[in-house]
Amino acid sequence: MAKNITIIGASGGIGAAVVDQLSNLASVESILACSRSQTPSTSTKVEYQTIDLTREETIQEAAKRASEIGPQDLVFVTTGFLHNEGIKPEKAIRDLSIGGFEQNFAINTIGPALVAKHFLPIMRKDDKSVFACLSARVGSISDNGLGGWYAYRASKAALNMVLKNLSIEAQRRYKQMIILGLHPGTVNSSLSEPFQGNVSKEKLFTPQFSAEKLLSVIENATIENSGDIIAWDGERIEY
Repeated sequence: MAKNITIIGASGGIGAAVVDQLSNLASVESILACSRSQTPSTSTKVEYQTIDLTREETIQEAAKRASEIGPQDLVFVTTGFLHNEGIKPEKAIRDLSIGGFEQNFAINTIGPALVAKHFLPIMRKDDKSVFACLSARVGSISDNGLGGWYAYRASKAALNMVLKNLSIEAQRRYKQMIILGLHPGTVNSSLSEPFQGNVSKEKLFTPQFSAEKLLSVIENATIENSGDIIAWDGERIEY
């Protein structure tokens, strides 16, 4: 696994689990754990940095600190938005709102794109490096057979396009950089909690299980995978 790592969204369920698992690897030298709030770690490898994906200056500040540590081998954006007290996934077109679209796109699409803007230039160029973002199977247009969840689906589909664009640009400028979208499965977290009723027990993952599987996908990814959306089990998801 990579030496210098940045995790965006390190206080979330998957993000915290990723930080925890990476901090136990001998090959990992530093982890810059970025989030709006800090989750204490006992590992001396972990440094915390405050970040807000809706404020570009905080992303730029995080990238500046990461560059001072050294070339980043892995940047993993583990943030995501689906609902809050005022915004719920839409069941029908009558439920659409400007606020719902703005919040979903701000966190799920624009934020990760701005992370790429500031972090790709400081990633390792002389060996494999990976820029990965949590995407979602429901962001696949070809896989959509149920409808609904307009803003969330659209924001993840847009993220997938951003990642595809990044992979094309990286191929021209950063020959060994891999760009990935990752589907974590349904994880037992605050994001999925209201929607777990129809999920079988064996398909509802702990953050630790999902983190382990996603890190395995990252570790085994090759340049041929750049631009792909890959599920926790290694399955490629069509756009």
